[in-house]
Amino acid sequence: MEVNGKDDLNVPLLRPPDDVVVNIPQPTNNKDKKIRMVKFKIGDIKCASCATTVESVLQKLDGIENAVVSPLQGLAAINYIPELIKVKKIREAIEEAGFPVDEFPEQDISVCRLRIKGMACTSCSESVERALQMVDGVKKAVVGLALEEAKVHFDPNLTDTNCIIEAIEDAGFGAELISSENDANKVHLTVEGVNYPEDLTIIQSSLESVVGVNHVEMNLEENKITVTYDPDFTGPRSLINCIKEVGNGSKLYNACLFVAPIRREAQQQQEIRLYRDQFLFSCVFSVPVFVFSMVLPMLPPYGNWLDYKIHNMLTIGTLLRWILCTPVQFIIGRRFYVGSYHALRRKSANMDVLVALGTNAAYFYSVYIVIKALTSDKFEGQDFFETSAMLISFILLGKYLEVLAKGKTSDALSKLTDLAPDTAHLLTLDNDGNVVSEVEISTQLLQRNDIIKIVPGAKVPVDGIVIDGQSHVNESMITGEAIPISKGPGDKVIGGTMNENGCLLVKATHVGSETALSQIVQLVEAAQLARAPVQKLADKISRFFVPTVVAAAFITWLGWFITGQAGVYSEYWIPKATNKFELALQFGISVLVVACPCALGLATPTAVMVATGKGASQGVLIKGGNALEKAHKVKIVVFDKTGTLTIGKPEVVSVVLFSSYSMEEFCDMATAAEANSEHPMAKAVVEHAKRLRQKFGSPTEHFTDVKDFEVHTGAGVSGKVGDVTVLVGNKRLMRACKVPIGPEVHDYISKNEQLARTCVLVAIDGKVAGAFAVTDPVKPEARRVISYLRSMSISSVMVTGDNLATATAIANEVGIDKVFAETDPLGKADKIKELQMKGMAVAMVGDGINDSPALVAADVGMAIGAGTDVAIEAADIVLIKSNLEDVVTAIDLSRKTMSRIRLNYVWALGYNILGMPIAAGILFPFTGIRLPPWLAGACMAASSISVVCSSLLLQYYKKPLHAEN
Repeated sequence: MEVNGKDDLNVPLLRPPDDVVVNIPQPTNNKDKKIRMVKFKIGDIKCASCATTVESVLQKLDGIENAVVSPLQGLAAINYIPELIKVKKIREAIEEAGFPVDEFPEQDISVCRLRIKGMACTSCSESVERALQMVDGVKKAVVGLALEEAKVHFDPNLTDTNCIIEAIEDAGFGAELISSENDANKVHLTVEGVNYPEDLTIIQSSLESVVGVNHVEMNLEENKITVTYDPDFTGPRSLINCIKEVGNGSKLYNACLFVAPIRREAQQQQEIRLYRDQFLFSCVFSVPVFVFSMVLPMLPPYGNWLDYKIHNMLTIGTLLRWILCTPVQFIIGRRFYVGSYHALRRKSANMDVLVALGTNAAYFYSVYIVIKALTSDKFEGQDFFETSAMLISFILLGKYLEVLAKGKTSDALSKLTDLAPDTAHLLTLDNDGNVVSEVEISTQLLQRNDIIKIVPGAKVPVDGIVIDGQSHVNESMITGEAIPISKGPGDKVIGGTMNENGCLLVKATHVGSETALSQIVQLVEAAQLARAPVQKLADKISRFFVPTVVAAAFITWLGWFITGQAGVYSEYWIPKATNKFELALQFGISVLVVACPCALGLATPTAVMVATGKGASQGVLIKGGNALEKAHKVKIVVFDKTGTLTIGKPEVVSVVLFSSYSMEEFCDMATAAEANSEHPMAKAVVEHAKRLRQKFGSPTEHFTDVKDFEVHTGAGVSGKVGDVTVLVGNKRLMRACKVPIGPEVHDYISKNEQLARTCVLVAIDGKVAGAFAVTDPVKPEARRVISYLRSMSISSVMVTGDNLATATAIANEVGIDKVFAETDPLGKADKIKELQMKGMAVAMVGDGINDSPALVAADVGMAIGAGTDVAIEAADIVLIKSNLEDVVTAIDLSRKTMSRIRLNYVWALGYNILGMPIAAGILFPFTGIRLPPWLAGACMAASSISVVCSSLLLQYYKKPLHAEN
């Protein structure tokens, strides 16, 4: 039941985006010290004596385990201990010995992802970035505010994840490691039955002897083993079995997968509970304070007891408010003090600074009132304890609602993560393909080449290929395609999809982080971390926002106080039991707490998070805010022809001979030449030639070997079959090889080109021997998509390596006006640059390796049909299906997202621009309306919530073409 010819299954469907690809050698197995290898290309190595000199110089260095220098190539392979010596010092030692280092690996780059706790606004995320960039060895750091994560590129020779986490914690934020790039083929196991260090040594030796195991790390304290392995040779299940087999008699060992730390969803729930509990706890104190200061005094005689004087002018009401307010200010409000301390220590300011200043001003002025009342028998003053307590309570309520809403922005990603089932049915087959045993195991224990049974109604656990059975699989959760796809032997299945009716036996090809689902999740996570250019506006504003607000609050207080003292405004303006200083102070505090930097910081990342998650659920993977922002500006979409506008499965519709060769000889020659080509048309010619061979002669699976085989990019192939030279390709190839094309051949070509067919000419020894007419049907939705793009004021262009007549016929069929034909891959990129020179934003839609230069050159590259890995890596947007409707979806979603981001900015900026003057009392002289500090705090909390909720509306996005249909 083996399926042959599936080499492409060894390559992951999607590669992680934005990665820095550097060959990092595996550490040598060593129990006591961590050893790395570095390779140099050394110049002026002329003989064995030179090589020996370099080796002896290196051996003298402390931290060098061994060094080998090749006298022939001048290559040096050096094993060293990074804790004792750095790569830079090794290089300097070689150069001091008089040998130049020609090819020096500037740095090994490792990548890690961290979860950051305690970020409230853009100022916080910038502070984390600055703290990370100050760490020696960190090359690049990106911090996502809405995702609450950081992605750090660092030199492992200079720093490690512990130092990075320590730097974040020193800056006043919490951090924990989510993953590092080396986790892909690494498994963490918990071992039972280990009591002595000797037990771990036995297990380690046993694991190190397993084929495919690269490195074993032991942790006696936690009884934890970390194994790095090659998935082509072994996997978690084999390693667990190996540990079990080590035990004998009285010594029995057992192992299981190490339970991972708390997932993001659980942490979000924990954070939501924390804010809820803090808010409810603050209400226990702030509600009575509010009642004692605002409600009971208005309800005589119920509130009369509050005015009872304890000593001098100090009343029971004032004392109770002080007692109840203090825990809110210093226990519940401690987080604002801590946040302010860390912010000021790193010479920045955030929301915590504003809240701490506002509440402290209200609290300590009220304490001053208490002291004056206690020491004076004539003093009368109004305390603001309710302002401090209620302000903190309202801000905590706002943060609670904000984290509740922010949690929903990653709903789409959470749903994707939860698609894979927890268990799978593993089969063991004998040599005849009969089932010997069936066992239910954890999906995490599946390995490559495992045979899995998928019953009707069950989810496919990992990517694989069907080896037996027939069924329909619902792939809507991955591709957005609503109609279940028929699957039979030889067909690929994707992990996370649902088996509808039949029973399938599937051979696992991609497991763990290599599955399409894992790659999609990684791509979306990276996209949500990437910062959109439009975010720069918020970043610039945040740098001077808080200092400006503090200055505005001080000027407000000073303005009202001085004008009051100067008698500019009437005494009637001052509320009862309040003096001019207190009125001015209230206006100042209101300005401090009404300003909201959080809403500005959340405007872009929350919208990008929701949009990328929504896109992923509909089969459109957008690689971050940059791609989103560029896509909404697109004015021209350039389409490749084969596999993009057409179905991509060409078939031969006619064949004609122009020579005396028999059909059998002609087919043999064409098949031999085309057998080594990967082009879809070549495959169509080979398949048709085989059928003709069966029809006219005896069927044969043996092809004559071709010599001097050569691919002529965009033209065809050539080679020697036996003693004759065979050319198979288009007119351009014939002209380049000076093969004459007679009138009869010209007529045949013209007639077929008008029917949108491509002619594949076969020349034998310099003469055209015959031709195949190949057609590739146009996708049914192509015309509708081009028409819809036109309604969006977007022009469509076709660029293809095919001849002009065929390309024009296809273009007319789908409604495209502009065509560039007979263009090679680099020519496609040049055409795109020409269009960009006219000031237009250009998107390129392609599916193959030959489209990669054009995908990179375009403002927005779209790889359709989850095409080849190279195309996906080059693209900004990956369309999982081969449906052209997703091109419209991608552009439309980007436009909707950008308009939502603009609306968020209008709301956030507009709120601050309007809120601060009202809080400063601009309406008070005319209307008597003023914003008390506690109400200003409620408004600040509401602004953040409104921005997040505005972004959440993108979850209701519908595909435009689907809606139309």
